[in-house]
Amino acid sequence: MIDLLDDPDETIFATVEKELLKENHRIIPDLEKKWETSFDEFYQQRIENLIQDLQFKQTVKQLKLWINSKENDLPEGFLTVDRFQYPDVNLLGVYQKIERIRNDIWLEFNNSLTLLEKTTILNHFIFNIHGFSINHNNLNSPQNCFLNQLLDTKAGNPVSIGILYTIIARKLGISAQFSDYPKNPLIAIVDRELAQKVHGENTRTSVLFYINPSNKGSITSRKEIDYHLKKNNYEPADYFAEPKNDIFFIKRLTESLLDSYQSVGFTENEAKVKELIGLFPE
Repeated sequence: MIDLLDDPDETIFATVEKELLKENHRIIPDLEKKWETSFDEFYQQRIENLIQDLQFKQTVKQLKLWINSKENDLPEGFLTVDRFQYPDVNLLGVYQKIERIRNDIWLEFNNSLTLLEKTTILNHFIFNIHGFSINHNNLNSPQNCFLNQLLDTKAGNPVSIGILYTIIARKLGISAQFSDYPKNPLIAIVDRELAQKVHGENTRTSVLFYINPSNKGSITSRKEIDYHLKKNNYEPADYFAEPKNDIFFIKRLTESLLDSYQSVGFTENEAKVKELIGLFPE
């Protein structure tokens, strides 16, 4: 059937394409072999388009599975978004880079450190030693949204750096969660028992303090966050201050990818990213 992709009859091609799209990504190697042995640019373009459609179909399937899974493993969710642009992303290489960063920080930890002291060390290593930062020179670049690129370039946007920060923090035993603070997402460091000691037994929140990934991990108190939300008329304050689940986190990442494509004029990707966003619950 793949051989029929070069048929000049558009009706035959449309039929063949429809049937091939019913297949899964496992036929991609066969399509790639056909592309390599063809010297017809028109035929090659047809194959390229078909491969891209099959790869996107697989990305949709993987994202659906991730959203509906019980674990919602955060690195896996991040890498599922990566596969939209990099379907052959080196998963092992990505995990090894994250583990090396984690190990560098872990060596500085000991049991006598407070949670605040551990967070300060974490900030120092991520933003100073390893040099992760907001890509202010090209803030709208779609590359800021992909984990493999973030690890290579050390530059991202507030959402992607926030996710990487959260992944590493959790690997070090620090409970970190996403907080949808307006225009500038924050990472909430949470511990219910300590929060009751700090804020009182009747406190409604488990948040101890917040990390700002856009400002080298600067630490902000819940009191300061509540003050700024009230001052800028963001209501209800708890919606913006309380942590969200990881599905919400990855949805924000996908939305930032859409914003990036729109900003740089990559309109051919907009419809597909909107389809990905549509997979998330309201």
